[in-house]
Amino acid sequence: MTPYTLSKINTILKGELIGNTTHNIQGAEEIRKADATQITFIGSSKYLKFWKDSKASVALVGTTIDVDPGENRAFIKVKNVDLAMGQILELFNPAPPVFDTDVHPTAVIHDTAKIGNGCKIGANCYVGKDVALGDGVILYPNVCVFDETIIGDHTIVWSGTVIRERCVIGSHCIFHTNVSIGADGFGYRPSEDGRGLVKIPQIGNVIIGHYVEIGANSCVDRAKFSSTIVGDGCKIDNLVQIAHNSIMGRSCIMAGHSGLAGSVTLGDGVMIGGSASIKDHTTINSGATVGAGSGVMNDVAAGKTVLGYPAQDARDMLKQWVAVRRLVKEK
Repeated sequence: MTPYTLSKINTILKGELIGNTTHNIQGAEEIRKADATQITFIGSSKYLKFWKDSKASVALVGTTIDVDPGENRAFIKVKNVDLAMGQILELFNPAPPVFDTDVHPTAVIHDTAKIGNGCKIGANCYVGKDVALGDGVILYPNVCVFDETIIGDHTIVWSGTVIRERCVIGSHCIFHTNVSIGADGFGYRPSEDGRGLVKIPQIGNVIIGHYVEIGANSCVDRAKFSSTIVGDGCKIDNLVQIAHNSIMGRSCIMAGHSGLAGSVTLGDGVMIGGSASIKDHTTINSGATVGAGSGVMNDVAAGKTVLGYPAQDARDMLKQWVAVRRLVKEK
């Protein structure tokens, strides 16, 4: 791994340098585990207490931190510690797995499939009829891409992922291990005799925009008709469910174990907390936030934060929780 001097790192970050160190930096680590060759970060003043005993020689700190780093140690002051740490982690990010050949001999690729320039296709992959892969697409081992699917340039698909037929995927996406895209939507109705369930065919597809990232073991189901849509720049955590005919706007975030029922609509920049669940045919308008563990039963206005089960205005919900605690104490 390439070592970096303090001055080189500060040149990259364009921060304010406080103190100095003779150590070269070879990696990054959290403050209580770092050694003298690693850079760490102090996101807020409450973590300053760990700096004295830390072995790290350099820390990224916010502009409000105003203490001396100590002998042979340095602080780099930046406006946004998290974003600066992201730049540092990019410097020390290990290289991805190596492909010995661009297309592994065990991969099965249909004669009608169109493979762009610079694509890499790993062992035991399947690429179906009339699939089109853009330039620089990477399919890691054991990926399946079924018939008539289109994948844009420089999208990365990790092992175990299955992309069903007729999906349309944008460029620069990342799908982590065991993602399911385009499986049947969950559609059943009671039979006329009341003794069973009738499966409703799901004949639509999934459309995913550019720069979308989907975490491991998450599912995006195809529509009953028309399309389930994930907008440009959306970031989806592990173990997330997006049901049939849901539509996500641009740059939405969904944390782990959250889920959208059928025909949910999210505006741009919506944030869904972990384990939150959204009722079918609900609209959450742009800029709204749903707190972790909440259950949304009704539409949410733009920019509003809701919390609780059933979800309501976060301030009202917090007042209710305080009132309940008082009642418990009085008993």
